[in-house]
Amino acid sequence: MKDNFSKQAADYSKFRPQYPEEMIQYLISFVDNKSTALDLATGNGQVAHKLSAHFKKVFATDISQKQLDNAIRATNIIYSKESAEKTSFKNQQFDLIVVAQAVHWFDFEAFYKEIYRILKPEGIFAAMGYGLFSTNPDSDKILRQFYYDIVDPYWDAERKYLDENYETIPFPFEEIPTEKFQNQFIWSFEALIGYLQTWSSVQHYISKNNQNPIDLIYDELKFSWGNSDKKVTFPLLLRIGRLNKGNKV
Repeated sequence: MKDNFSKQAADYSKFRPQYPEEMIQYLISFVDNKSTALDLATGNGQVAHKLSAHFKKVFATDISQKQLDNAIRATNIIYSKESAEKTSFKNQQFDLIVVAQAVHWFDFEAFYKEIYRILKPEGIFAAMGYGLFSTNPDSDKILRQFYYDIVDPYWDAERKYLDENYETIPFPFEEIPTEKFQNQFIWSFEALIGYLQTWSSVQHYISKNNQNPIDLIYDELKFSWGNSDKKVTFPLLLRIGRLNKGNKV
């Protein structure tokens, strides 16, 4: 798994959008035994923290120590630094395994073999994420130019799985059809810029060009944002599967 997020770990924790409680409630409704859950590539721990209200014990891992240092704490969350493709957990340990906004970074073959090892029979696996947000028409025009024209060459190849709404990722489970969810926020201009700053493509652009690409749209976007309702809407991605004896990696 690539580590694209250590550098901006504090911003990631502050500016990345949360998943709505209704989506979490919907996910855990498929889990019969709420004993032990695992949040892989936990980042700032937002999903792990939400799961901790429903499970006796939650484990959460990430390859970035800086991300873990900024993670939300709870008495029943155990954080550890390790890869999602090769963990230290016992066979058939978890009732639920979740990956939020990260499964596209994994070596799918190695990852799913590990999931089959550590997920309980009939356990639930979920891949969650969010796509490109939309906002008012004027700001959308600026942001889509930024996304598709300015930083597009600086995305890692794996980004395409998000653009394809996770529909094209390998998914070797008995899949459960899911409801559609979205998340809406009112964002200050600082929150908008803070979120853009967490994009891996922005960081890659800065590293290669020694310039922040956000500067290219900053003034125009600030004017547009100041004259808008400041609403943003994220399409949420969710695939849920159950592990059974008929599944094959």
